[in-house]
Amino acid sequence: MQKSEADFAIIGGGIVGLSVAHGLLKQGASVICIDGTDTDFRASRGNFGLVWVQGKGIKTPFYAAWTRDAARLYPSFVSELSEETGIKINLSQIGGYEYFIDSNTLDERIAEYKKLKRALNGDYPYEILSSSEIRAAEPMVGGETIGATFYPYDGHLNPLQLLKALTEYCKKRGLSHYLGEVIESAEKKEGVFKLVTKKGLEVSAEKVVVCAGLGAKKIGPLFGFKNLVSPQRGQILITEKLPPILKRPSVTIRQTNEGAIQIGDSQEQVGFNDNETQVQMSRIAQNAIKVMPKLAQFRLIRAWGSLRVLSPDGLPIYQQSVSMPGAFIVTCHSGITLAAIHSVNLSLWLTGQKNAPDLTSFSEHRFHV
Repeated sequence: MQKSEADFAIIGGGIVGLSVAHGLLKQGASVICIDGTDTDFRASRGNFGLVWVQGKGIKTPFYAAWTRDAARLYPSFVSELSEETGIKINLSQIGGYEYFIDSNTLDERIAEYKKLKRALNGDYPYEILSSSEIRAAEPMVGGETIGATFYPYDGHLNPLQLLKALTEYCKKRGLSHYLGEVIESAEKKEGVFKLVTKKGLEVSAEKVVVCAGLGAKKIGPLFGFKNLVSPQRGQILITEKLPPILKRPSVTIRQTNEGAIQIGDSQEQVGFNDNETQVQMSRIAQNAIKVMPKLAQFRLIRAWGSLRVLSPDGLPIYQQSVSMPGAFIVTCHSGITLAAIHSVNLSLWLTGQKNAPDLTSFSEHRFHV
């Protein structure tokens, strides 16, 4: 049986797990990452690639503030990763749009943003663009578009580049990364966690952080956490590669650094099924053409489905186990957006620093299950 010891054992090697590992390693902690297989549902490889603030936390200002602060940390986070690893991460963070084709929906969003801005003491610098203003800013926009919201810290990146850079950085800092592992048992004896995998890996750690995405549904209860996460499918369409025609991303349409237009606009409750469907792909395409009619001229070359990781209210869960203190769960559906703050701030929380953020509002205790 192979044995390994560290200060922290992180279960899950996607962007959430590696962002947490990044912060812990920078603090000097030793870290082991127990990762799954390529056949697992991996949101890090199928997501839309947005660093996004607007629209999040409309009814929960503490989450809006958390997301806002995460986006502000992003440029230095990415810059450091690129400098340390030599891996270019194509981050563009010059603002982004949400397009509207219905006046009632736009009016409702404006009212929500005004209320949210007051709750955040004015620190929520959104803008409202009229139909003529958004068409001037983005010549591709037309059709039924009546206006847009703009947020200056929104942006997008290549998520695979981010994942690769985090992996390389953490390994350079001493991360022990075990792939293809499945947790078979977990216990805590004399203040130390003992984890055993089906392949015979035995890990000893002072603390454990469950960052397993949808895998937390099975792994979380081993450490006393509730079985709360559930999948939500989103489908994505990809066009042929094109010259630069979009200046900024929107919540549903963006042009990647490689030139393709990426379109996604579905939220499906279908369980653990990440297949594509013609019905949804057609709907996504039709909605995109309502905003940008010229998209109909371009060829679609591929599509995929991927599963989001959702809590009952859609917000992250950050919780230390009551029954097994020293075990933590970190789960969210915005792993890209929150990567920087997961590194910087969650590492303070996990190591018990005095300046750690108050994460009470994100605990499991908000759910009466």
